[in-house]
Amino acid sequence: MNLQALSIRRTLPLALALPLCLALAFCLVACKSSGPGQSSADSAHPSAAPAGIDPRLQSQLAAASGFDYYLLNLSWSPEFCHGHPDAPECANHSTFVLHGLWPQNNDGGYPENCADAPGPSDPSAFADIYPDAGLLQHEWHTHGTCSGLSANDFFSAARAAVREVAIPTAFNNLDHQTSMTPDDILSSFTVANPTIPRASLALSCGNNYLTAVEVCLDKTLHPIACGPIRSCRANIVRIPPPR
Repeated sequence: MNLQALSIRRTLPLALALPLCLALAFCLVACKSSGPGQSSADSAHPSAAPAGIDPRLQSQLAAASGFDYYLLNLSWSPEFCHGHPDAPECANHSTFVLHGLWPQNNDGGYPENCADAPGPSDPSAFADIYPDAGLLQHEWHTHGTCSGLSANDFFSAARAAVREVAIPTAFNNLDHQTSMTPDDILSSFTVANPTIPRASLALSCGNNYLTAVEVCLDKTLHPIACGPIRSCRANIVRIPPPR
């Protein structure tokens, strides 16, 4: 489920030099990322819990039932903010931001609106990941209630999951619109995150504009191969810069 309303965009000149520079930069980083005798497959399932997950919460995560895995959706904020300039997140001029941690099933379906349980006791405690309290409440009622966790535990897990994903430097430094292939975008994430295999990633786009990168995680928040999730099929994806 994607809340972002996509609008037809003005067409900006496509920057041809930057994609080449990005590709070269990603290749240089990739050469330095893999140590001798270590492959991405070797590190795809680290034994340690993600940072910020205490043993009690780790146990709660492992015991969850009613779904098969999580989909971590990282929204490309500049695209959302083009149509929603007054949204709270847009004041930060961010790049990728947390949209949601969504329970998913291996058959391609997903549970929604599973209970009427109350949201976080103090929503402001999660303002670092959800500056929009309305989105936080939506994510809890639509997705979090299907996790088997309390609201505070669910958002603590979401915070830990998003902090495990490094955003490629080239995206953080983007200062004008560029274009890349879907494969190049996702490859940049595997370079920046050697423990996340390519099979754990999917790309979301709308009207050939980047909208999100998604990471498939098991119930203890370790990367796994994605199920039948739709991924962007555009030949070229336009990437607007932070506003």
